[in-house]
Amino acid sequence: MRTAWGSGGLVCCGLTTLDVQQTVEALPGPDEKVVAEDLDVTFGGPAANAAAVAVALGVPTRLVTALGAGPLADVARAGLVEAGVEVVDLAAGRHGVLPVSTVLVTRATGARAVASVNGARAGEVVADGPVDALLDGAGALLVDGHLPGVATAIAGAARPAGVPVLLDGGSWKPGTEALLGLVDLAVLSADFRPPSAPAAPARPEDVDALLDAVAAHGPHFVARSAGAGAVRVREVRASSVHRTSVRPAHLLPGAVVDTLGAGDVLHGAMAAALVRGATPLVALAEGVRCATLSVEHRGARGWLAALRAG
Repeated sequence: MRTAWGSGGLVCCGLTTLDVQQTVEALPGPDEKVVAEDLDVTFGGPAANAAAVAVALGVPTRLVTALGAGPLADVARAGLVEAGVEVVDLAAGRHGVLPVSTVLVTRATGARAVASVNGARAGEVVADGPVDALLDGAGALLVDGHLPGVATAIAGAARPAGVPVLLDGGSWKPGTEALLGLVDLAVLSADFRPPSAPAAPARPEDVDALLDAVAAHGPHFVARSAGAGAVRVREVRASSVHRTSVRPAHLLPGAVVDTLGAGDVLHGAMAAALVRGATPLVALAEGVRCATLSVEHRGARGWLAALRAG
């Protein structure tokens, strides 16, 4: 396939939101009003954050998403353009498409509470023209499970083109089963589980069973993050199943400022490493390293300024 970005780039397909984030001492109770310490309004969403991270790490990135029209979409689009992301808006001209997320971050712990309509507003968007063109120059494809019709079509075109497909498995969504059949690598959140699975697994053997169940749908590399805990990995190499763990660096008490978007950072950094030719396990370790750095700063991308300054 043609290479539009020289040494290759990343394509991300999925959700963009507008995030309204405030830091508070404690989450408000019923009928309680609290005063926030700060306010930030910026774009968010798994695919959008991952795209911005990859660009900041030096990998040209195209984001296939649904922004639509209107002042909220303009804010998100301007932020993405400023971050250096090439945007393909599948909902161009449509009003009321962009989801808005309200994020409350607890100052003492960095834990966040999020209320969002996710991708419900986007509806069934479709690609305008052959999806092969969206992969032009791609060294890897990242999908987040949103916009399932488009994601499935692009992933289906990626495999015969030799472009590895990475799934950001935040949760099981409509269309996830079909998408998994086209995915090479899947990195799951602690909340991810198939509909038939019991409560989130806690024991290592239960996590391994979950990884096996996901791998049965197609991916040869499946991992599951666990916040500050070890990332459990199942990988098929030379027709054999290998299991290992990737452990995040230990953070001192009080070092965590904000966990918002840490998973998005993991996926964006991992995808960028894949584009550069890293093996899946090495790419995952890079993603974990960057995600750990990110929680020491505000927002999903606050750590990038510190990275550039260093």
